[in-house]
Amino acid sequence: MDKEDIYIVVPAYNEEKVIKDTLRKLKSEGYHNIIVVDDGSKDKTSNIAREEGVILCRHIINRGLGGALGTGIKCALEYNPKVIVTFDADGQHDPKDIEKVVKPILYEGYDMVVGSRLMDREELKNMPVVKRVGNILLNVITYLLGGYLVTDSQSGLRAFSKRAAEVILSNLKSNRYEVSSEFIIIARREGLKFKEVPIKTIYTEYSMSRGTNVITGIKILIKLIIQRLM
Repeated sequence: MDKEDIYIVVPAYNEEKVIKDTLRKLKSEGYHNIIVVDDGSKDKTSNIAREEGVILCRHIINRGLGGALGTGIKCALEYNPKVIVTFDADGQHDPKDIEKVVKPILYEGYDMVVGSRLMDREELKNMPVVKRVGNILLNVITYLLGGYLVTDSQSGLRAFSKRAAEVILSNLKSNRYEVSSEFIIIARREGLKFKEVPIKTIYTEYSMSRGTNVITGIKILIKLIIQRLM
């Protein structure tokens, strides 16, 4: 696997505490085509990313996770990649798991692969109950609104072939957290070959404070329903 063919998109909002460590771990695994999308941070996220020598895109205002991923995917496509990977900035993903989401695209003909934190029983035990229940509900909602039936619709570690990224980008409407479900709904609607693979999660007090919660889940549901009706 030639890692020069892989572009990593890291959406970041006020991640100065962890972004350097996240980027250095990615580089230590041989990934150097890294795109950080600073989504209107008010801290030193951009400065740190620039010092680390990665490709930096910056939103003047906060547009949300969907907006950041859209910008990152669009930027990555300009480099003619074979695979685009999204990777959370908060340190919860293991860079070694990138190969797990990339290989089915390079060698098995899949278009989109999501790294699931809930396929492995031990990982399932490690996920806090509140997050686990919320994730299951969003999995059901994603499926009912036209997506694939998956175990972890909200995972931030996912990979797209170049063609899949182009299809996703041309159909993407979400600006915020509902983007994770929308990716899967678009993949299903457009006939993209989809797969999940198990990954590990690194839970820290910091990473636990990020991501979705019950209120966010309700907002995701409302926005997905509105998208469906439109």
